Amino acid sequence: KLRARVVCITERSGVEMGRTDDSPRQSIALGAHKTKSKEFYDIVRHIGECKNKSDEDAIMRREVMMLRTVLTGPKLEKAKLKEYLIRLMYVEMLGHDAAFGYIHAVKATNESDVSLKRVGYLATSAFLDENHELIILIVNTVQQDLKSDNYLVVCAALTTICRLVNEETIPAVLPQVTELLNHTQMHVRKKAVMALHKFHLKSPSSVSHLHGKFRQMLCDKDPSVMSAALCALHDLTISDPGPQKNLVPSFVSILKQVVEHRLPKSYDYHRVPAPFIQIRLLKILAALGVADQKAATEMYSVLSAVLKKGDNQSSIGNAIVYECVRTAASIYPSPVLLEHCAGVVSRFVKSSNNNLKYAGLDALSCIVNINPNYATEHQMAVVDCLTDPDESLRKKTLDLLYRMTKSNNVEVIVEKMMDFLRDATDHHLREETATRIGELAERYAPSTQWFIDTMNVLFEVGGDVVKQSTAHNLMALIAEGSGEDANDATLRRSAVAAYLGLISKPRIPRVLFEVILWVVGEYGTLSGQSPHALMDTLCTAVEAQPEGDAVQAQAMTACAKLAAAGGGQLSEKATKLVNRNLNSRSIDRQQRFYEITALLRENPALVAAALPQDASCEDLEVNPALPALDAYVNKALAEGASAYLQPSERSTGLREAGGGGLSHEVAGSLRFDAYDAPAPDRGIAATAAAPSGEMRLSSTGGTWGEPAGRSAPPTTTPMFESPQAPEDDRAQLASALFSGVGAPPPPQVPPAPPPPAPRSDMDLLMGLDAPTPTAAAPPPPPSTDLLAGLSVGEGSAPAPANFSLDALYGGAPAQTGAGGFDLLGGGSVGMVGGHAMMPQGAGASASPKPGQSGGAMNGGTPKSANKKKDPFADLLG
Repeated sequence: KLRARVVCITERSGVEMGRTDDSPRQSIALGAHKTKSKEFYDIVRHIGECKNKSDEDAIMRREVMMLRTVLTGPKLEKAKLKEYLIRLMYVEMLGHDAAFGYIHAVKATNESDVSLKRVGYLATSAFLDENHELIILIVNTVQQDLKSDNYLVVCAALTTICRLVNEETIPAVLPQVTELLNHTQMHVRKKAVMALHKFHLKSPSSVSHLHGKFRQMLCDKDPSVMSAALCALHDLTISDPGPQKNLVPSFVSILKQVVEHRLPKSYDYHRVPAPFIQIRLLKILAALGVADQKAATEMYSVLSAVLKKGDNQSSIGNAIVYECVRTAASIYPSPVLLEHCAGVVSRFVKSSNNNLKYAGLDALSCIVNINPNYATEHQMAVVDCLTDPDESLRKKTLDLLYRMTKSNNVEVIVEKMMDFLRDATDHHLREETATRIGELAERYAPSTQWFIDTMNVLFEVGGDVVKQSTAHNLMALIAEGSGEDANDATLRRSAVAAYLGLISKPRIPRVLFEVILWVVGEYGTLSGQSPHALMDTLCTAVEAQPEGDAVQAQAMTACAKLAAAGGGQLSEKATKLVNRNLNSRSIDRQQRFYEITALLRENPALVAAALPQDASCEDLEVNPALPALDAYVNKALAEGASAYLQPSERSTGLREAGGGGLSHEVAGSLRFDAYDAPAPDRGIAATAAAPSGEMRLSSTGGTWGEPAGRSAPPTTTPMFESPQAPEDDRAQLASALFSGVGAPPPPQVPPAPPPPAPRSDMDLLMGLDAPTPTAAAPPPPPSTDLLAGLSVGEGSAPAPANFSLDALYGGAPAQTGAGGFDLLGGGSVGMVGGHAMMPQGAGASASPKPGQSGGAMNGGTPKSANKKKDPFADLLG
């Protein structure tokens, strides 16, 4: 496709260039002849006939050598330069280096031949990026071409700007691009809007003062320019919906006219009017109607019309319906509209096409967030999707069930998600599913025992993707318990028994192995086995498991806890495990070896006090003064050690000791005078005065560190009683999945006021029939509409007697002409894209006078506009 595109663009450039000559046929033939040569077609044919990559690389290497020779030669024929640039693009697209020809593409942009210039811009856009060093060479050329009288040259320059612009080059071309918004050619205006949009994406601050231009181009008479402005306004709305709230009537009016086939037939796709413009407008409305009842009320009628017109069972119609459902679920909810959406989604969910099923499940999940009752109608279809062989469809079904989970159906949903986790192969998919299982188990677990059993299965099935936080939450739950000693002892005893049964399996994930070591070390004695037998079991598992080497530190600590509970002695295997880490490269293991060895040399009472049982969640009370060290500190001071200084006093104290007169200086301040000679250290003097062979280190002093605090144990979600297990029948499974969906009454949404009845003054281009009334003044009547007859492509509209384009654009000249579209309806027939859109049976009548009917449906006469302010004041800010 890329190769065909290059050839088509090149031939089209020659054809369009030929239109300026007197003989169109001769010009077309000449333009086509300029782009063709035997060597060019041979290289294209040979590339297409290649059977493998090596043959293609051999052809490209010969081509690179030939092009390098020709382009670096003293005599380069300009007549063939365009073909050489196209062949260079082939070289670049097929992965070979064509950097030797970049400069020739840049030079081609300066040529006077329009066809060669356009190919030069195309090659430059394909070769360079925004940070390339050759970008500075084309800035001046682009500035000159933006002022060209040939719109083809201007369009080529604007296309290159969109591809190669960066923050440094934006100020150089911004004034020229802004001026092109008033160009007579619609293609230039469209590309100018696209360039400003690109500037906003690259550097929002550089065009922040031009946001009103996007609103102004929304009023353009050509739908393509309006569509480009919609893309820019969509990004502005997503980033900050507030400033665009007053455009809701405009977007609604544009969408209404698009649905009613007001645009030319050239914008239809499979008999659907401008579907991509509809989708863009729906996304904008979805962002503007979030938690805004007033804005959402204006959207309800047009969304219903879009749902009705788009439900034609074609692919593009299904896309519009899907986006409309997402919009209806995003804005302030309307029960009537949601019922309509649920009915449309049912066709997707019950379809035999997996793509429609996927879209239906995703749309249904959006509606379920508002009211879960909408999913009960499709429960059997959802159950069927759980067993579908398509993995992506099962994943989307689980996403829907994840949003519907309650305490009474969590067991069935977690079981289905666990089955999906066993079969899934994608790492990211497994990680997301494991995380969701952990979240549902913590949030909706019916009992503590069920939670522990579910976590054990989760560690066993997806231990390689389970996060450490999930393991920590499980250990905290076992340690804290429920507060009742009998129930907690039973829970811990069952956990120890379960983990002692799991530890004998041939392969255990690391995260599960760490949980087993902690639980057995902390509560292993509740199983009735001796501490030495438990230590031997743990050491045997460490030696047998593939992850045993990674958890040796945790195994050493578990053995130390069991030794403290069994009299302070390690078993034979535990002693070997601890001694093995004497010279370990891991500092953590070495430190634990020395700590455990030193601790077990003490009496059993001290060991039991240092490693108490079931004390992992108890808060430690630490006295910052450390009174137990008073005797040691006093003895050291008596022997001549330095007294402890606070950190803020240490610099001042050192200066007082050294210079004596610096105590008034602030600690840490810079000194600009010479330092005094250092005073002899007391420790060195004492050492010198000591008898021979005796060394005294009385001046050695330490700095006491602050005790490390202990964080409070994490809280857990209260658990509930376990419901009965569902049967295996398909209907019973659906009943279990959706059992709690309809139980709680749905939140009552206050009924929205009914939309106003359709009237003629809704047939507007911008939909701004009246400005937003202030709090003090009452709203004007609907009949005082200045733009009542203005539409995208049908009829003409009256112009107010005291209204002009100068008031709208600040002095900008009006862009009107023969056969054009008068923005304010000053008397010409409505034109969009060069096509006259007239009502049925209407002839080419004269333009209506101000105050007369201009194509409005009611045929009434609007009132005088002298009593109203500028209707575009809110639109243009």
